[in-house]
Amino acid sequence: MTDYLAAVMEMLGPAQNRHADPAAWDRLHAELGIQLPPDYRVLVDAFAPIEINGHLYLSHPATEWWNLGEYIRSTIKAWSEVQWDDLDLEADEDPRMLFGLDELSFGTPNGLWPIASTDRGEIVFLLATPDDPRFLVSFDETWAEHRISFAEWLYRYLVGEDMTGPNSAAFYPGPVKLRHLPVSAGERPEPWYGPDRGM
Repeated sequence: MTDYLAAVMEMLGPAQNRHADPAAWDRLHAELGIQLPPDYRVLVDAFAPIEINGHLYLSHPATEWWNLGEYIRSTIKAWSEVQWDDLDLEADEDPRMLFGLDELSFGTPNGLWPIASTDRGEIVFLLATPDDPRFLVSFDETWAEHRISFAEWLYRYLVGEDMTGPNSAAFYPGPVKLRHLPVSAGERPEPWYGPDRGM
């Protein structure tokens, strides 16, 4: 059985842990009232705030810029203002019908929690139900569901599978391209590449 966290770390290179701060996670979890997945926290601590392969963004709870808590709060606010019943969605566009949700809520104990995004408008949501955690991804009026760990989702995303919906792959051969996101004014981080991965 594949250890997806180890496999992703091998693709991304040595952990940097520039902003790792257990107290920041404790504060965030206390504020949210949920626990974010352990493998997700390991990857965020290792690299975030980061842009991966030019598209995927991961924020961090200990930084002022690209702050994970602020990203979660602002995204929840925006999505909570959508009047889902007024949208006249087809069955294949309505996440309630697609995934058997009694209601669609954001930032509630059984609701959706945004944890990653892309510059293509995709948002990765954690559905943090205690018995059945899963990821739902919104992209251009479509939704995809993944009952896997975040590390496995990221691994499959990086090897070019359609992880945000049909025909959504963003595969780039060669090493993974990484770029720190700026955490202060005037900072212009340069990209670098992970190890060769034989692709």
